[in-house]
Amino acid sequence: MQTKLTLRLDEDLIRQAKAYAEKRGKSVSRIVADYFVLLNRMSTTEGEGVTPVVHSLRGVLQGASIEESDYRDHLEEKYL
Repeated sequence: MQTKLTLRLDEDLIRQAKAYAEKRGKSVSRIVADYFVLLNRMSTTEGEGVTPVVHSLRGVLQGASIEESDYRDHLEEKYL
């Protein structure tokens, strides 16, 4: 069941939210609802404050032998 919620926000913030929503092809209501879902997930997942994406990446490099020089090489290839 959906229920109406009224928010009182600064006009500039509302304008920014509408522009953000339009760029993503969503309504402001959908973006707010998604945000509330995300907040709920963050508070119930292990490591409170960690986003679901970061949580899903935990341990993915466990046992990998990656050095700082590897990262530098990657950045040089990407940007130079």
